[in-house]
Amino acid sequence: MRRIFLAPLAVAALALAAPLSAQNGYTAAEKDIVDVAAEAGTFNTLLAAAEAAGLVDVLRSEGPFTVFAPTDEAFAALPEGTVESLLADPEALRAILLYHVVPGKVMAAQVVTMDSAETAQGSSVSISTYGETVRINDARVVTADVEASNGVIHVIDTVILPPASN
Repeated sequence: MRRIFLAPLAVAALALAAPLSAQNGYTAAEKDIVDVAAEAGTFNTLLAAAEAAGLVDVLRSEGPFTVFAPTDEAFAALPEGTVESLLADPEALRAILLYHVVPGKVMAAQVVTMDSAETAQGSSVSISTYGETVRINDARVVTADVEASNGVIHVIDTVILPPASN
């Protein structure tokens, strides 16, 4: 029952965040996800990781994709040496990056009505709303609905990790 009351509030909060995207340097939908992320200037680590994992061409393809995109600050918050070790292990890096991608274009109004979403990696992320805050696992959505020609980016403040495989 709580979700029914919180969802409209969360949608309103995400709708208010969307106009901020132009102020944050995110651009409109005429460019693909990679171009939008590159122009923003806050996803350099994510783009370098996508390049190392061989995912740039995928993120430039038709899609559509929903990308929960961690900022450079989110990557910097990882334990020292984590990014470097992942860059040296393209397979593990690819799995982590694909865990940030949901097939299809899922806008904020849809996200807040969901409890989970299956990622391109194969595992699901949990989605929760608390007042005006939307979380993907433990990451907070800080900017929503940054549109690209082949999908949408929701900016998150933490790198999310897929569950360990058995």
